[in-house]
Amino acid sequence: MSSATATHDGGSASAAGSSEAPNYLNHQKTIRSWLLTLDHKRIGVLYAVTLATVFLIAGLLAIAVRLELFMPGETIMSNDAYNQTFTMHGIMMVFLFIVPSIPAILGNFVLPMQLGAKDVAFPRLNLASWYVYMIGGALVVTALLVGSVDTGWTFYTPYSSSGSMSVLYMTLAIFIAGFSSIFTGINFIVTIHKMRAPGLTWNRLPLFVWGLYATSIVMVLATPVIGITMILLFLERLLQIGIFDPALGGDPILFQHFFWFYSHPAVYIMILPAFGIISELMTAFSRQRIFGYKAIALSSVAIALLGFLVWGHHMFVSGQSAISGIVFSLITYLIGIPSGIKIFNWVATMYKGSVWLQTPMLYALSFLFLFTIGGLTGIMVGVLAVDVHLHDTYYVVGHFHYVMMGGTVIALLGGMHYWWPKITGKMYNETLGKIGAILIFIGFNATFFPQLILGARGMPRRYATYVEEFTFLHQVSTISSLVLAAGLFLVLGYMVHSLFWGEKATSNPWGAATLEWTMATSPPDPHNFTRTPIVTRGPYDFHLADEVFGPRHVGDGAGDGATSEPALPRETEST
Repeated sequence: MSSATATHDGGSASAAGSSEAPNYLNHQKTIRSWLLTLDHKRIGVLYAVTLATVFLIAGLLAIAVRLELFMPGETIMSNDAYNQTFTMHGIMMVFLFIVPSIPAILGNFVLPMQLGAKDVAFPRLNLASWYVYMIGGALVVTALLVGSVDTGWTFYTPYSSSGSMSVLYMTLAIFIAGFSSIFTGINFIVTIHKMRAPGLTWNRLPLFVWGLYATSIVMVLATPVIGITMILLFLERLLQIGIFDPALGGDPILFQHFFWFYSHPAVYIMILPAFGIISELMTAFSRQRIFGYKAIALSSVAIALLGFLVWGHHMFVSGQSAISGIVFSLITYLIGIPSGIKIFNWVATMYKGSVWLQTPMLYALSFLFLFTIGGLTGIMVGVLAVDVHLHDTYYVVGHFHYVMMGGTVIALLGGMHYWWPKITGKMYNETLGKIGAILIFIGFNATFFPQLILGARGMPRRYATYVEEFTFLHQVSTISSLVLAAGLFLVLGYMVHSLFWGEKATSNPWGAATLEWTMATSPPDPHNFTRTPIVTRGPYDFHLADEVFGPRHVGDGAGDGATSEPALPRETEST
């Protein structure tokens, strides 16, 4: 038998054309059915709505920070208000948005379908993770109502252990929200191990699954550390036990070790699933089998493991030993190797491919550029002699945003555009999609690249004011942040518009070859598939998928970009 596809469909693709066909959105429509749902797809949608709201609030806080920095001196808020604003922006963006975003939204929705499963291994645990997340979010709101939090998103002691009582509510919120990530990670690991379709071996897993698998390992192993750290901080403040506060006999450097032992692996919780999305986009829109499949898959696992060994590079100026600094610096260089493998292989995948510049692909190309800058600037602060000068400057702010937003958020936007037809059954306006992608790319670079220059010139981060010589670069950054915001609001606008007036999507508008496209309707059936798929080919064997689905072509309409919709036979015999 060759690696041709043998699948059982039961007419699922042909049902896509019928508006009467049952799908996960219309089979039950009550609010109760959504709040008590065990369907992984609906839970993914619940997370999408919740996280979009968090992203909006945190983004507006970021705009407030930039407006304050438009001019030196007090502009629109006091120094204390500025401290509280950037602290809340950081906490909401990192802990409540970027860490859970891709696994919670796209992981929940796509993972079981890519595995040929009808749901995740523990559907009730999956729903519980959303409710736990909501409780954590409610405690964040409580912290704001009770008082103010101005410690920065890192909660460094002894300030956080002796400041406002609101810090206690915030640390408790982070502790509870962490359980949401742990539940999701456990669910994904068990689902990937135990619920793959017949014939779906490890070497046939889509690379998005590999990214989620590596992420889940980090979630389960690292998140308890931040949970324990937050509880220790809580107990120190509540019971006056000397753990981190030197006034009570504690050690503030111990807090930094605990915090960064989690928070640097958390960077890979954020970026590893983004890598998986980019791999899917590169293959689908290059019409080319991924170059170096095993190297990309195993590099995700290597990044996850090495991510636990580099936390000390955040502490080069903390007084740790010279030997420790050298070791952490060396391992920081090493972690760039698996990331470089991915960049090289994605470029090689596009080489001689049939590149299709639709909106998701524009985000993938943006990711290549932005994440490369983020990675290279990270290597620079991994150099001991350089980091001493750049530590706690705007260079770190620029680097962090190039990795987190230029990496994770850009990949999330690409993934949302790619899977939007599958999630909603509707196509967005392709022209507006491209305009939005370009606005976001230009606005992002013009916002954060000046911050790299500011940091190199000595501008410290977290300051509400600055000397006159930094004014121009701050003004460029602030104006550009408004361009970035305009691009994001444009995306929100045409996405919402497509829900009501968008063209109906076919089951496989991109001509992709993974199971969620080849075996499920748009939107999918409540149980994903009418029959369990049987897989006998790789996820990116486009030449074999074309035997069933026909070649991809660009649609004529400005808003569709859809492929033809061939009739899928009940069973395709292997040859």
